[in-house]
Amino acid sequence: MSSVKTGLRVGLTTIGLIVAWVAVVFFGTSEGWWKRQIAPRGDSAAFMSAASRTLDSGQAGNAVMALISDGTVQGVHATSVGAAVNADTIFQTASLSKWLTAWGVMALVEHGKIDLDAPVSRYLKRWTLPPSAFDNNKVTVRRLLSHTAGLTDGLGYAGFAHGTPVQSLEASLTHTADVSPGASGKVGVGIEPGSAWRYSGGGYAVLQLLIEDVSGEPFEAYMQRVVFQPLGMAHSTYHWSPTQGTTLATFYGKDAQPATHFRFSAVAAASLYTSVADLTRFLQAHLPGKKGEPVGRGVLGAATVARMWQPTGSLYGQAIWGLGTMLYADNRAGGFVIGHDGSNEPAINTAARLNPATGNGIVILETGKPLLATRLAGEWVFWEAGRVDFLAFKLAMPGMLRWLGWGSLAIAVLVPSVAWAMRRRRRSPG
Repeated sequence: MSSVKTGLRVGLTTIGLIVAWVAVVFFGTSEGWWKRQIAPRGDSAAFMSAASRTLDSGQAGNAVMALISDGTVQGVHATSVGAAVNADTIFQTASLSKWLTAWGVMALVEHGKIDLDAPVSRYLKRWTLPPSAFDNNKVTVRRLLSHTAGLTDGLGYAGFAHGTPVQSLEASLTHTADVSPGASGKVGVGIEPGSAWRYSGGGYAVLQLLIEDVSGEPFEAYMQRVVFQPLGMAHSTYHWSPTQGTTLATFYGKDAQPATHFRFSAVAAASLYTSVADLTRFLQAHLPGKKGEPVGRGVLGAATVARMWQPTGSLYGQAIWGLGTMLYADNRAGGFVIGHDGSNEPAINTAARLNPATGNGIVILETGKPLLATRLAGEWVFWEAGRVDFLAFKLAMPGMLRWLGWGSLAIAVLVPSVAWAMRRRRRSPG
């Protein structure tokens, strides 16, 4: 009986220590307990210097970064292995495109053209969601903006190389020809709308179609008229061509060699072309202007801009998405650090972050290093708000899981071994 009690006590102790270890490693990683800031908090010059060194040594093909302090550009840094780039150089921004698209959608809401909570099917004329086992009328504009509409396409668009015809938007929605690996390529309802957050590039292709069907304009023309021109984003477009007189950054692959420039059907989801200077103007439009310009700059009202920051989509109990806006981390002021990231082939990575409470932000556009912009923007969030943003936590998960596994294994081996050794010692004659 004594040995049974001892075994039970050792087992419970082992389980308790493993649970404690898991809790410490998980919360330590999520809270940044052993993470160091790359510069002293509040020292913008030191952060700019450290971030510039990271970009220069990060082996990106090219990159441009702007640091914003209290709504004003603090500094710009550019680096390239080839043709020089600067704040006016155009980059393709991958999924960061969705943030701007969301502003176009919310402008229709403000003008009474659409209802956020109406079925999106009410507004679509050229395509409809395929039948599903769920109620497609629960697929609303709000849920499409926040990736909670129940769409399970998982897109991911790989794009079309030069010389390959680009699919029509309707054909792409029916069956995407440029589907990224691992995605179905079919836009449809696969889980109960509103039941969970599920990333859907296809949802933003639907919103692209909605804008065209409601406004009666091509998506590009609408976005120029309603969003880009009022915000002074003169170098921004969803359909770049050499005749526009702007310089497009060379696309680089992971080997820092020039790579393919892909084009897209679902431009609203994956193919905004813009510059750091223009994206800086966009971030500034979320703040009151230095000369009394209103939040939203007349494109959206201040209440609508703030509405886009309200939690609408969550994952593992953590708020991560508003209306077209990523919610990266609690900003310690009752709100969130907001923004959006983009990542696509061949090695495009873009990131923008803004803390509305302080007016501080960062914009990074780069090619040649798949996660350099996202990692550096995560460092900015930790420096700015002392928080590990949810993308940085996701990137840290493989290392965290290794620590969890090895630590749990060590506890499972050591605790019984120590208990057995101590028991033998007690039983050994004097």
